[in-house]
Amino acid sequence: MAEVLVKWVEKRQFVGIDSTRHSVVISFTRHGIDIFGTEPDSWGDMTLEELWPIAMGAYLASDVLDILEKKRQAVTGLEVRVHGEQDPNSPLAFRRIHVHYRVRGRELSPKAVEDAVRLVSATVPGVAQITHSIELVEESP
Repeated sequence: MAEVLVKWVEKRQFVGIDSTRHSVVISFTRHGIDIFGTEPDSWGDMTLEELWPIAMGAYLASDVLDILEKKRQAVTGLEVRVHGEQDPNSPLAFRRIHVHYRVRGRELSPKAVEDAVRLVSATVPGVAQITHSIELVEESP
Protein backbone atom coordinates (compact mmCIF):
# COMPACT_ATOMS: atom_id res chain seq x y z
CA MET A 1 0.00 0.00 0.00
CA ALA A 2 1.29 3.45 -0.88
CA GLU A 3 1.56 6.09 1.78
CA VAL A 4 2.16 9.78 1.17
CA LEU A 5 2.24 12.85 3.39
CA VAL A 6 0.47 16.08 2.43
CA LYS A 7 1.39 19.23 4.35
CA TRP A 8 -0.40 22.55 4.23
CA VAL A 9 2.02 25.38 3.39
CA GLU A 10 -0.17 28.53 3.17
CA LYS A 11 -3.37 29.77 1.58
CA ARG A 12 -4.33 26.80 -0.62
CA GLN A 13 -0.81 25.51 -1.23
CA PHE A 14 0.21 22.03 -0.13
CA VAL A 15 3.33 19.93 -0.49
CA GLY A 16 2.94 16.21 -1.21
CA ILE A 17 5.78 13.93 -0.12
CA ASP A 18 6.05 10.30 -1.18
CA SER A 19 7.63 7.41 0.70
CA THR A 20 11.04 8.11 -0.87
CA ARG A 21 10.88 11.78 0.19
CA HIS A 22 10.26 13.18 -3.31
CA SER A 23 7.97 16.17 -3.17
CA VAL A 24 5.74 18.32 -5.32
CA VAL A 25 4.01 21.61 -4.49
CA ILE A 26 0.31 21.63 -5.38
CA SER A 27 -2.12 24.54 -5.51
CA PHE A 28 -5.79 23.92 -4.91
CA THR A 29 -8.00 25.99 -7.19
CA ARG A 30 -11.58 26.27 -8.25
CA HIS A 31 -11.82 26.99 -11.98
CA GLY A 32 -8.25 28.33 -12.12
CA ILE A 33 -8.58 30.86 -9.28
CA ASP A 34 -7.89 30.05 -5.65
CA ILE A 35 -10.32 31.18 -2.97
CA PHE A 36 -8.18 34.28 -2.35
CA GLY A 37 -8.56 35.38 -5.98
CA THR A 38 -4.93 34.71 -6.92
CA GLU A 39 -4.06 32.93 -10.14
CA PRO A 40 -2.04 29.81 -9.27
CA ASP A 41 0.37 30.31 -12.18
CA SER A 42 1.83 33.25 -10.29
CA TRP A 43 2.75 30.87 -7.45
CA GLY A 44 4.88 28.58 -9.62
CA ASP A 45 3.09 25.45 -8.37
CA MET A 46 1.26 22.61 -10.07
CA THR A 47 -2.49 22.54 -9.82
CA LEU A 48 -4.49 19.41 -9.10
CA GLU A 49 -5.86 19.70 -12.63
CA GLU A 50 -2.28 19.36 -13.99
CA LEU A 51 -1.06 16.75 -11.55
CA TRP A 52 -3.61 14.10 -12.61
CA PRO A 53 -2.60 14.15 -16.31
CA ILE A 54 1.08 14.10 -15.32
CA ALA A 55 0.54 11.03 -13.15
CA MET A 56 -1.51 9.37 -15.89
CA GLY A 57 1.15 10.19 -18.52
CA ALA A 58 3.89 8.68 -16.35
CA TYR A 59 1.77 5.56 -15.76
CA LEU A 60 1.10 5.13 -19.49
CA ALA A 61 4.73 5.78 -20.46
CA SER A 62 6.02 3.27 -17.93
CA ASP A 63 3.67 0.53 -19.11
CA VAL A 64 4.35 1.20 -22.81
CA LEU A 65 8.09 1.09 -22.13
CA ASP A 66 7.74 -2.21 -20.24
CA ILE A 67 5.86 -3.79 -23.15
CA LEU A 68 8.30 -2.48 -25.77
CA GLU A 69 11.28 -3.76 -23.79
CA LYS A 70 9.64 -7.21 -23.57
CA LYS A 71 9.17 -7.07 -27.36
CA ARG A 72 12.91 -6.29 -27.61
CA GLN A 73 12.36 -2.92 -29.23
CA ALA A 74 15.43 -0.64 -29.15
CA VAL A 75 13.74 2.36 -27.52
CA THR A 76 16.10 5.27 -26.81
CA GLY A 77 13.53 7.89 -25.84
CA LEU A 78 9.86 8.23 -24.96
CA GLU A 79 7.74 11.33 -24.49
CA VAL A 80 4.05 11.32 -23.67
CA ARG A 81 1.98 14.48 -24.12
CA VAL A 82 -1.45 14.37 -22.47
CA HIS A 83 -4.22 16.74 -23.47
CA GLY A 84 -7.41 16.51 -21.46
CA GLU A 85 -10.85 18.03 -21.74
CA GLN A 86 -12.16 18.53 -18.24
CA ASP A 87 -15.73 18.23 -17.08
CA PRO A 88 -16.78 21.81 -16.20
CA ASN A 89 -18.75 20.56 -13.20
CA SER A 90 -15.87 18.56 -11.76
CA PRO A 91 -12.38 19.88 -12.60
CA LEU A 92 -10.69 16.61 -11.66
CA ALA A 93 -12.89 14.55 -13.98
CA PHE A 94 -11.89 14.36 -17.63
CA ARG A 95 -14.38 13.79 -20.44
CA ARG A 96 -11.78 13.17 -23.10
CA ILE A 97 -8.06 12.52 -23.06
CA HIS A 98 -5.74 12.53 -26.06
CA VAL A 99 -2.29 11.04 -25.57
CA HIS A 100 0.50 11.67 -28.07
CA TYR A 101 3.42 9.25 -27.86
CA ARG A 102 6.78 10.24 -29.32
CA VAL A 103 8.94 7.13 -29.41
CA ARG A 104 12.60 7.31 -30.44
CA GLY A 105 14.67 4.27 -31.25
CA ARG A 106 16.41 2.08 -33.76
CA GLU A 107 14.45 -0.11 -36.18
CA LEU A 108 11.22 0.25 -34.20
CA SER A 109 8.30 -1.86 -35.35
CA PRO A 110 5.28 0.42 -35.90
CA LYS A 111 2.99 -2.55 -35.15
CA ALA A 112 4.76 -3.32 -31.86
CA VAL A 113 4.46 0.30 -30.75
CA GLU A 114 0.79 0.54 -31.81
CA ASP A 115 -0.05 -2.73 -30.03
CA ALA A 116 1.67 -1.57 -26.81
CA VAL A 117 -0.11 1.79 -26.85
CA ARG A 118 -3.51 0.24 -27.60
CA LEU A 119 -3.12 -2.32 -24.79
CA VAL A 120 -2.09 0.28 -22.23
CA SER A 121 -4.78 2.78 -23.30
CA ALA A 122 -7.46 0.19 -22.56
CA THR A 123 -6.41 0.16 -18.89
CA VAL A 124 -7.02 3.85 -18.09
CA PRO A 125 -9.82 4.17 -15.53
CA GLY A 126 -12.27 7.03 -15.15
CA VAL A 127 -12.03 8.61 -18.61
CA ALA A 128 -15.05 8.57 -20.89
CA GLN A 129 -13.01 8.70 -24.11
CA ILE A 130 -9.29 8.20 -24.69
CA THR A 131 -7.58 8.60 -28.05
CA HIS A 132 -3.95 8.47 -29.03
CA SER A 133 -1.47 9.30 -31.74
CA ILE A 134 2.03 7.97 -32.26
CA GLU A 135 5.13 9.58 -33.70
CA LEU A 136 8.10 7.31 -34.39
CA VAL A 137 11.55 8.89 -34.60
CA GLU A 138 14.25 6.69 -36.12
CA GLU A 139 17.72 7.13 -34.67
CA SER A 140 20.90 6.12 -36.43
CA PRO A 141 22.93 3.29 -34.87
